[in-house]
Amino acid sequence: MGSLGALMKHPDDFYPLLKLKMAARNAEKQIPSEPHWGFCFSMLHKVSRSFALVIQQLDTELRNAVCIFYLVLRALDTVEDDTSVAADVKVPILIDFYRHIYDRDWHFSCGTKEYKVLMDQFHHVSAAFLELEKGYQEAIEDITLRMGAGMANFICKEVETVDDHDEYCHYVAGLVGLGLSKLFHAYGSEDLAPESLSNSMGLFLQKTNIIRDYLEDINEIPKSRMFWPRQIWNKYVKKLEDLKDEENSVKAVQCLNDMVTNALLHVDDCLKYMSALRDPAIFRFCAIPQIMAIGTLALCYNNIKVFQGVVKMRRGLTAKVIDRTKSMADVYGAFYDFSCILKAKVDKNDPNAQKTMSRLDSILKTCRDSGVLNKRKSYIIENQSDYTPFVVVLLFIIFAIFLVNLNPNWPNN
Repeated sequence: MGSLGALMKHPDDFYPLLKLKMAARNAEKQIPSEPHWGFCFSMLHKVSRSFALVIQQLDTELRNAVCIFYLVLRALDTVEDDTSVAADVKVPILIDFYRHIYDRDWHFSCGTKEYKVLMDQFHHVSAAFLELEKGYQEAIEDITLRMGAGMANFICKEVETVDDHDEYCHYVAGLVGLGLSKLFHAYGSEDLAPESLSNSMGLFLQKTNIIRDYLEDINEIPKSRMFWPRQIWNKYVKKLEDLKDEENSVKAVQCLNDMVTNALLHVDDCLKYMSALRDPAIFRFCAIPQIMAIGTLALCYNNIKVFQGVVKMRRGLTAKVIDRTKSMADVYGAFYDFSCILKAKVDKNDPNAQKTMSRLDSILKTCRDSGVLNKRKSYIIENQSDYTPFVVVLLFIIFAIFLVNLNPNWPNN
């Protein structure tokens, strides 16, 4: 649940948070009993709780395929991310990974914590993969092959230009968008989306993550991970790691804003992709992460804290996004509101202010032209709450009673 301080400021977060907590418990109860499928879904909860929640909305057949697709690519990503593995060992594994998924005995020890468990017991993932229908297997194999080759290409290559940045993000995330579109098509509920739109869905999420995770990546041990393109950061500092130095705070924020402006290029494509989806469960599965991304960019923009620690949306707002994203009207509304928040933060003296404003105006126009903005009540741009601290305390008492009834041994755990 959210912190007491956050709930005092946003008491209407309480109910969505409670629903999210209950949904998480329910998802954990639905883990299959078969050993390999049980491992896969348990591992999914450990490596991405939010993804594990959203995926539960999908039909069983598609949910299984998407779960395995995610874990295969998560394993591939673990190999790429482990800076302790020598390049001459890592590259062949990345290139041949699409073959390993067919091998029930293959595993490779790397990564840390839950990712190490995933790699050590990868045979469970392979066993589940081999039970998928042929159409799903072919889609997963194709994307794994292309992603592994692309990752291998960047092991010994720096992200120098904006084009390099786009290419890297295509390999590690754009291909995920293409793969999901293939899985949706194989399931039979969606037309095969244009590759350019599927690619943008992945690029928007990946660029947001790269922006948000600057400090974590630059402080990686034993070797920093550098995904911001030199073509952008070299306009502000001599070395990428210089952005975290306090004396460079003004330049750092300007560079950050430049990166956010670049990411906004993909929003129109993402809105087009989502507006074409027909299946409600697939729509929510796709839309929730995209709203989280635009919300994260609004929070990161012009925010020096990106270079000082972790910047992320409050848990209560995340719960609201998950709870209230049901239609394209909700998507247009959320993108409109977060774009307004971002626009209000633009400093006219920022070197990229004009470009940022132009891209935001384009997004706002697309949302207005949808004709649905007047049909919803915003939960993002909030009015002053009429709740009192007494009401918040009362809500906590109700929640405590709920927990005790849910688990009689709770006080002793």
